[in-house]
Parts: sequence; C-alpha cells; structure tokens
Amino acid sequence: MHESPTTRPAAALRVFVMDPEAYAASAVRTTLEQTGQPCAVVASIDQATIAMQADGGGILLVNLDGRERDLDAMLRAVRGASEATAIIATGTDVSAARALEWMRLGASDVLLRPFVAADLSAAVSRAAQRCALESRQGTAARRPEGEGDLGEVVGTDPRLARALGLARAASRVRSTVLIHGESGTGKSLLARAIHRASHRSSGPFVELACGSIPETLLESELFGHVKGAFTGAVADKKGRFLAANGGTLFLDEINSASAAMQLKLLRVLQERKFEPVGGDETIEVDVRVIVASNQPLERLVEEGRFRQDLFYRVHVLPIELPPLRERPDDTMALAEHFLRLKTAELGRTILGFTAEAGTLMRGYRWPGNVRELENAVERAAILCDGAWITDAHLPERLRMTAGDPVRMGPVDSDPAPVPITAARGPTQASAKTLADSLRDPERTVLLHALAANGWNRSKAAASLGINRTTLYRKMRDLGLHPMGEAG
Repeated sequence: MHESPTTRPAAALRVFVMDPEAYAASAVRTTLEQTGQPCAVVASIDQATIAMQADGGGILLVNLDGRERDLDAMLRAVRGASEATAIIATGTDVSAARALEWMRLGASDVLLRPFVAADLSAAVSRAAQRCALESRQGTAARRPEGEGDLGEVVGTDPRLARALGLARAASRVRSTVLIHGESGTGKSLLARAIHRASHRSSGPFVELACGSIPETLLESELFGHVKGAFTGAVADKKGRFLAANGGTLFLDEINSASAAMQLKLLRVLQERKFEPVGGDETIEVDVRVIVASNQPLERLVEEGRFRQDLFYRVHVLPIELPPLRERPDDTMALAEHFLRLKTAELGRTILGFTAEAGTLMRGYRWPGNVRELENAVERAAILCDGAWITDAHLPERLRMTAGDPVRMGPVDSDPAPVPITAARGPTQASAKTLADSLRDPERTVLLHALAANGWNRSKAAASLGINRTTLYRKMRDLGLHPMGEAG
C-alpha cells in the first residue's frame, strides 16, 4: 500500500541544509549522508518548503548568522508545508538567552558553531522524534468523534505502538480491559488515557490499588458499607463502584485480591450490581472496569491463586505494556517529556541533557521503569542550577551501573550545551584507549572555556593562557573545529 505523506516515518525525512557558506553546507550534507540520513542543500526557504510539501515533511538545518530575524517567518513557512517538520537553528556566539528565545519561538534544537558530527547527528535524531510526535498529534486532531487521543503515553517503540492501538480500540467499547506490565510501566496512565479517549470521558475516573488496602477493608472500599456494619462504621460510606457510576473504575494489582474478593468481583462484573457491606439493598451501576496486574494472571491461574472464571471475564481486551529496558529508544523521549513537565512545575529554564547524561540514561536498565525515570528527571531538575542537566545531576546508581567512578564535589553550573543523544555508548566508552582517556579531560576544559566566553575563541584562549593558534590546533585535534574546516 502506498504510504501517504503525512504518515511517512520521521526517520526517513530529509534534512534540508540552508547555509550561506557553501563549503559548510556541503560538509554537513556529506556527514549526514555517511550515516544514511537523507540530506539536501537548499538555497532558500521557498525551495525547502516546496521539497517538504512533496516529501510530506522534513528537517531544516539553518545557519542564522546574519538572519536571526527571519527565524519566525521560517518557522511559519515550514509549519505550513507539513505537520512533520522541525528546524534546527545554528549560529556562532549564541548566548543562552538567545538559544532559549529561538527554542521558545519553536526551534527544535540549537547548535553552537563549531559543532562536531556527533552533536549534529544527535540534533537530527531529536528533531525526527519531534516530527513523529507532531505528526501523530495532527492525525489525532483529524480523527472522527469517538476516536480519542492517547497522547499522554509517550514513545515510538513498536510494542508500545501495538499496546496503544489496542487501547484506542478499547476506548470505543465498554468491554473490560486487562493491562499487564511490571510495576512502574505506566498502567495507571494508560487506563486514564483510555478513559479520556472514550465516550465516558465526562464521567468520573476512579482508581484503587487493591494491594494497598488490607483485605478486611477492601470489600468496603469497593462496595461501600452501611452504618453499623462493623466496628468503626459510624456512617454510610459510598464505595468505589458507586463513585465511578457513569465513568471508569481502574483496579490496579487485581492479582493481590483474595479468593473471596475475586468471587465478589466476578459477580459485579457479570451483573453490574452489588450490595454494600452490612446492607441488603442491591445497587446497579453503569461502570466500565479496567484492571491491571503486575504478575502474569495465566501463571496465577495455573498455580490456583486466581480464579479461572474471573480471568476469562477480565481477559476480554488484554494489553501488554513492555518494560522500559525493552524500549531503550523511548528513554530520552520520555526524559524530555518529564523534563518539560518538571521545569514548568518548578518555574525553571533547563534546555535539556548533555551527551554524557544521555549515555548514562540510555545504558541504564531502569528496574523501576517509567516511574523511576520520572523520579530521576525530577531530582535532576531540582539539583540543576544551569542550563543543561549533566551526568552529575543523575542518581549515583546510574553512574555506578555504567562502571564510572562516583563523582564527588560541586555540580557544574553551566556545562557545554550538547544535545541529548551521545556520541558513543557505554560499551565503547569503557573500551577507550589511554590516548582517548587523556584527550577527554582536555576536551572538557576547552568546551567549558569556549562556553563560558560565548564561543569567542580569542577570549577563550586568553582565559586558558594560550594563544589563538594553539587553541585552534587543539580544537582541530579534539574534533571541535567547525563543520567543513580542515582538521
């Protein structure tokens, strides 16, 4: 089947390079094409947008030196060409304030010149993810009424995509849904997304973690009780089933329910009616039930720990949420999502993650899954007092897992602005030669000096106590020369 332009995968989108310096544009194109990334050099924004319309999207990498005022017009032009578009802005002597302004206007990323091939590739990867997200949001906006958006769930992993497809189908019916997944994989978030995408979205969403309620109180929590039903029942209480009437009830950790409670749940799922504890009045409810388990219910049935008839009652629409360690490509997309949420809550301005932080986060197995990642990002956002989150802001367990020594001392306040995708992974880093190990500290010192002086190489050289010629030579030797410059 021919694929429509608006559904074209973001990874296949071309990068359009617009730079008044022909040699620099050619060098960028050659670098990207060597990685298999489609790329073309364009002379104007009109040429870029015409090609984007034909391709169904694209990424514009533009040198804004001397034409900074044109950024807003460029953004409007590429947005008009397709939903799946992004702009990577580049320039020399770009201050943090100017970079923030460009990103506020809508730039996907900002690269300071000179930049290395790894930084360029990282920015393109990040822009491709943004294109994919905006394309999905546009598709959701065009859905007919009744086909809801599940945009709260972030990620592009194929297994997650299958889960979202099942969730979207579940949002259109009343049937019971069973969500399988390890603790912290986002079962509650998916249940809420199904509710919000359903025709019941105007009704209540009620949640109960069965494992957190003592067995003696669970029945009362679910079905309510009448005054005097037991010691301490000083008034009538409405249970969760009645509270969710007309909406959705999400029962997490249903695998922890006792055999007696399982029987009561089976009845209410079959008949949509129950009696409060200590009462004789039968109450009917119109409730859509979503249940979740952090253990495979099939195994519990085989072991005699879960009723087979209840299993078949809840196993109408099973959805499996994969653990985060099995979807590593989603790690940084989720991290960016959480960073946007946390910085808004904290009233902070943080541009993103350094390459080293990205390497650690992608290499870690996240036993606590998405919940652990969210907590790690929140901690980093609180500790970060600069523009970029570094590996030093992340929990020690990430650095220890990667085999790095535990870092002590103050946190860097303003590290070199590097996109989130790292140049090398943990395996490569652990196999560095002695020469590489000696080069890395020098490269870090130079990056800090350049960043601290707004990438003014004369000032950076003076702050380091060396002349400009020596600085240029070291930049070339360490891969810090501008794209296209002989190195």
